[in-house]
Amino acid sequence: YRKKTMLTSRQKELVKATVPVLREHGVALISHFYKRMLTGNPELQNVFNNAHQARGHQQQALAGAVLAYAENIENPTVLLNAVKHIATKHCTIGIRAEQYGIVGKHLLASIKEVLGEAANDELIEAWAAAYGQLADILIGVEGGIYKEQTLADGGWSGWRPFVVERKVQETENVTSFYLKPADKGTVSAYKPGQFVSVRVYLPELGIMQPRQYSLSRASLQNDGLRISVKRIDTACDKPAGLVSNHLHARVNVGDVIDVSAPTGEFYLKEGNNPVLLVSAGIGITPILAMLQDIAAKNPQRPVKVLHVARTADDFALKKEVREAVAKLEKGECVVYLTRATETKEMCPCFKLSRPDAAAVAVLEPAAESDVYICGPASFMEDMRETFVAAGVPAANVHSEAFGTGNQS
Repeated sequence: YRKKTMLTSRQKELVKATVPVLREHGVALISHFYKRMLTGNPELQNVFNNAHQARGHQQQALAGAVLAYAENIENPTVLLNAVKHIATKHCTIGIRAEQYGIVGKHLLASIKEVLGEAANDELIEAWAAAYGQLADILIGVEGGIYKEQTLADGGWSGWRPFVVERKVQETENVTSFYLKPADKGTVSAYKPGQFVSVRVYLPELGIMQPRQYSLSRASLQNDGLRISVKRIDTACDKPAGLVSNHLHARVNVGDVIDVSAPTGEFYLKEGNNPVLLVSAGIGITPILAMLQDIAAKNPQRPVKVLHVARTADDFALKKEVREAVAKLEKGECVVYLTRATETKEMCPCFKLSRPDAAAVAVLEPAAESDVYICGPASFMEDMRETFVAAGVPAANVHSEAFGTGNQS
């Protein structure tokens, strides 16, 4: 399925000719592919997020990626940012080069089975060449990431066992896990805002399952890692989060879980320009790491924090947020409580409302500011649009979607 040679003009034409079909039936094709692959190679159920499969998130994401690749088959370099994002996610769950053969086999077979007679040998050969080209690109990028992780002081690639040293309940549904390497070695430094994957065995499914969680404190001492996990309960038509509930209920001090090396494209840029840190709910976790990093290394840097929580009691890690802000020479913090009519912890930073355009205007975002946003997708989209409308260049507004792997 993989070819080192370039695609021919004819093969590119054939791949592009499938674009209308992918637009209309791409999700159905990819759903068929995943069902086929996970049935034929059930060991891969330990690799992929079962919840994303059940909700269709993985199918939609891959269908979109395949469509974009077909649309840009003449010049796939325009997709390099997307490729890097995919490769980063792959490295957090331990995808290896040899697994691309399995994926390619099932993808080509799915194209043939779904398209039927329209998928003649020439078309399948064209898609085999196209997939081979994409696989080579991803394998190369992922190889670079794995090499960088391994060469870092205290670094590793793939899964590494960590012991739960402490387990601290932060709020009713958020618990922090302090993790130390089981091998008693050191841990590589990471950038504030980055995340790790953790992998646990779920007895109810009989498989291992990975999930991504932001590192909820800055990398200031080489004393392990911390993740702060929100327990996802059943709500309306959404099932309870399997891994988050497992961590809360079954993983205790002394237990061992697998952890990937820290990575991620959402992290604080160094500099002296103003920073606005914006979060909602459990989105505070990478934002706190950024805040602590600035407070420790560059306390003169202007920083404004905007956080949204339902109530004061739901504001996870608030003590650490306040401590970090207090160390800043030019630090401000405002917290919007959306479901509180009053609070016993009332202080000037609390607002009993939701943030809007006026709330953003009060922050006086400057054109040279960098804005970091983390929270639910709708919140991030609204905040991004509001900050851009307030004069911050779109390139300076950075976000981390917690709904693409950091939950459940």
